[in-house]
Amino acid sequence: MTDASIDSQIVTLQGSGADTFFIFATPKFAAQAIRKRYDVGWNALTFLNNVSQSVGSVLQPAGLEKSIGLITASYLKDPTDPQWQKDKGFRDWVEWMKKYYPDGDLTDIFNGYGYSAAQTLVQVLKQCGDELTRENVMRQAASVKNLELPMLLPGIKINTSATDFYPLKQLQLARFDGKRWVLFGELLGQ
Repeated sequence: MTDASIDSQIVTLQGSGADTFFIFATPKFAAQAIRKRYDVGWNALTFLNNVSQSVGSVLQPAGLEKSIGLITASYLKDPTDPQWQKDKGFRDWVEWMKKYYPDGDLTDIFNGYGYSAAQTLVQVLKQCGDELTRENVMRQAASVKNLELPMLLPGIKINTSATDFYPLKQLQLARFDGKRWVLFGELLGQ
């Protein structure tokens, strides 16, 4: 996290002869890794963690042409994907952005994530009713059942329990085509 650049690490990885590259990095370093991988001609099959899949804040700075072919696993509707333009949940998000965050980047999936996280909290608070104690908020956060949110991919639902706090257990693979993430395959997970 304190390095200014990760170029030397990418060159070292390329030199290892690896044909597959997993980028588990924060957005700044993911953009650097994507750019350097391309610039040194390393054509490894490359997987990008969904924390850094934003077209607006990661792939554009890295270079869209340098990002072609990347694979990620997603649970949110990609705001750069035209297939969502007529989707009611997506349109509602765009309207919300225009009203409450007009300077927000509509190509940045992190804005869709924030919107979804806030909606999840609203659901938890509704489940609390009038009992807004820490204990009840935690109990309700651990008992979300089949919550579908407008910016989640179709079929993905949020579920938690007293023994499983991880809310998302489903993903879909997507490949970047130079403009947007293109979903492929079936929904993965429970």
